[in-house]
Amino acid sequence: MIITYFGKQFFKIQQGEMVLAFNPVNKSSKTGITAKFGADIALITTNHPDYNGIDQLSHGERVPFTITGPGDYEVREIFVKGGMTHSMIEDKKYINTIYSLKVDNINILFLGALSDGELNKETIESMGSPDILFTPVGGKDLLDAKSASKLASILEPKLIIPMDYDDISLKAFLKESGEEKAQVVDKLTLKLKDLDNKEGEVIVLKAV
Repeated sequence: MIITYFGKQFFKIQQGEMVLAFNPVNKSSKTGITAKFGADIALITTNHPDYNGIDQLSHGERVPFTITGPGDYEVREIFVKGGMTHSMIEDKKYINTIYSLKVDNINILFLGALSDGELNKETIESMGSPDILFTPVGGKDLLDAKSASKLASILEPKLIIPMDYDDISLKAFLKESGEEKAQVVDKLTLKLKDLDNKEGEVIVLKAV
């Protein structure tokens, strides 16, 4: 699989001809992030302009199957489980869906705009054991470096990909995780065997 990062929590994961997108930035977002491509599956965790730009994911005849909330889904032989949590963004409460799915036999856990790192035991168990954890680390309304690192140590992923960060919060997260020399890449290409013998390793994707 190939993972590309556009900023905030906007990721593209490509496996062969299949394209998945997570939390595309809406045109009305104040972030200024722009990226448009065709996706087969779109996963939206939070109905907020920074994360709900579904209209950015249609191109030609490619219109995505969109998942926007908790539940169990099967799309193109990919099973997705969405667990409900909440976010507080600018003092407004939102439903935030944590997504667990498997792509090319790699278990992915995408936390979305998670504000509270104290997930209940039931939620954690239902999400299974992630190979790759996508977690916000930037604080403000979402998980900060300390709470993201603490939750990651509970979930025990093989690989951690931070998102929704700036230079200061990223540095703080790498320090909390003991990963100050983490690899920084423009794009990440992964196979299941690449995750062998990894325990909580952090890889930083630069926004393209």
